[in-house]
Amino acid sequence: MTQIPSHLRPIWQAYAASVGGLSEDRFYEACQFGDSPALIDELAQLVLSGRKRATAGAVWSYEASGLGLPRPGLFSIVTDAEGRPLCIIETTQVDVLPFDQVTAEFAAIEGEGDGSLAYWQDAHRAYFTRECERAGRRFSEDLLLACEQFRVVWPR
Repeated sequence: MTQIPSHLRPIWQAYAASVGGLSEDRFYEACQFGDSPALIDELAQLVLSGRKRATAGAVWSYEASGLGLPRPGLFSIVTDAEGRPLCIIETTQVDVLPFDQVTAEFAAIEGEGDGSLAYWQDAHRAYFTRECERAGRRFSEDLLLACEQFRVVWPR
């Protein structure tokens, strides 16, 4: 079980109280989307606005983290680039598929750029290439991704 970082406990406790209690066993992670402070803050604002309702991560990265893949019914606390809590999301669906099989529908739900599959492919090809390089790996079009859909549950 992942421990809730102490500075994020107040947001978790506020949400748990609002729903009549919530087991900490359902906490998945504290997360940020993106790999630079500017991108992290930009994507967090898309989550808060309701435009971004999905994310994709390399399966190998989830496995390397020790967390395993997210699962429906688990909750994550989204933070800004400085680690301040912004909201809580609940995972609603996770599909594992190769990068080159991600659909236009998923790209639109992810809510970045113009919402097109072409934009998604360009932006994510660049992102996953950087992520792979940092880990001594090589990006390929058949890179397995966990395509996660979520909903913001706190604040309401």
